Amino acid sequence: MTTDEITDLLKEAYVDELETVMNYLTNAIVLDGIHAEEVKESLEADIQEELDHAQILGERLKQLDESPPGSEGFEANQHSLQPPEDTTDVQAVIEGVLEAEDDAIETYRSLHEAASEANDPVTEDVAVTILADEEAHHTEFRGFHKEFPQN
Repeated sequence: MTTDEITDLLKEAYVDELETVMNYLTNAIVLDGIHAEEVKESLEADIQEELDHAQILGERLKQLDESPPGSEGFEANQHSLQPPEDTTDVQAVIEGVLEAEDDAIETYRSLHEAASEANDPVTEDVAVTILADEEAHHTEFRGFHKEFPQN
């Protein structure tokens, strides 16, 4: 793997983290109903962690003499995490979070593999650290998926 491949993955992950922040924030605001409160609280707590991930990724890009992308480099991809038309459809948001976390886990595993092959232990560490957080988020929302009422 080349440094270009690593920086491409870092940039992809950076943009994905910021899109996740936007979608978590929106869903935490718009969800309604008694079943929504615990999910909203979890989304609100995860927003800062996702922002921290973006900052770590941006700083790593800077260390590699690259710039993180600005808003003009942004293309939305989290279609399943858009706020539901029915604001009480908590399950749709849970499923969207699970899909977003699956994508993040795949990205960080790819980043770890690329960094390992390029003998870049700093980026490997970044990937492993963030991967652990994403797997914890996935586990939490998998639990929500099991216990929340199906629509």
